[in-house]
Amino acid sequence: MVMSLPILDLSALDASPATAAQFRAELREVTHDVGFFYLVGHGVDQALIDEVLAVSRRFFDLPEEDKLEIENVHSGQFRGYTRMGGERTHGEVDWREQIDIGPERDAVEPGPGIAEYWRLEGPNLWPKALPELQATMTRWNDELSNVAMRLMRAWALSLDAREDAFDDAFAERPFPVTKIVRYPGESDPDPKQGVGAHRDGGVLTLLLVEPGKGGLQVEHDGEWIDAPSVPGAFVVNIGEMLELATGGYLKATLHRVLSPLVGTDRISIPFFFNPSLDTVMPRLELSDELAARARGLSVDPTNSPILDTYGDNALRYRLRAHPNVAAVQHPDLVR
Repeated sequence: MVMSLPILDLSALDASPATAAQFRAELREVTHDVGFFYLVGHGVDQALIDEVLAVSRRFFDLPEEDKLEIENVHSGQFRGYTRMGGERTHGEVDWREQIDIGPERDAVEPGPGIAEYWRLEGPNLWPKALPELQATMTRWNDELSNVAMRLMRAWALSLDAREDAFDDAFAERPFPVTKIVRYPGESDPDPKQGVGAHRDGGVLTLLLVEPGKGGLQVEHDGEWIDAPSVPGAFVVNIGEMLELATGGYLKATLHRVLSPLVGTDRISIPFFFNPSLDTVMPRLELSDELAARARGLSVDPTNSPILDTYGDNALRYRLRAHPNVAAVQHPDLVR
């Protein structure tokens, strides 16, 4: 029985060829078996990490009217602030507040021949009362995108593919999304749902959690593994698109978040590294040895299949997680 998540050191890729090869082998096996790990040696400056956590706290400390000014019901792209209890997982309320930040682009007008998922492209909603948030999170997106791309190339090599096998999916219009989340204390002491059990619908996730905080749990062999924060580390997990690309050899794992104890809270900042919305992930041709160990594709708790095109997956998740936004901004899709 796995009792804790393994720790991998990304700086091993800059060491000897043998050390780099060992890292890639461990990366492949860990994400085949558990689907989650801690990543250290990633090179992201600690000063930036500290500033991201600090500016996140400052956002949640804003008066309610400043946060509601950028509430996500005003965004056809599901961006901006989600008030407490405003998101659902499998129909159950997630007890958290958050801000969603995606690529800063012009909106795409719906119309004949325009795929519905292009509605997710568009501008962010930034709080006027906290102008530094945009600059800090833009830098965060750039830094974490670089880390994520290094991991993608390491996975490709570990699976006997070309190092650039995934590059085209992220070359033109990648669609990374960052959530800044605050979980207020609701467990008293019986645990309450912070976020219900789910798999991530994208490619991979880099998660920053406040030092000393817990609550994340990862499913493995029918048991839940606690995944508290580790100093200087990101929690990394793969999403359904990478599972799809490997025919189920790599595992998108169920995970959930328990609400903190009453009187406490928790800041959590997941960065979701995703390809362009119109991307159909390349299917890697695995060796006979690896293909024999592939388990096929997971089925999520709602029995929804993984969709081939990333944008279809992303739009489906948004519509069912934020029915209030869907009703206001996309009534035709709700119908």
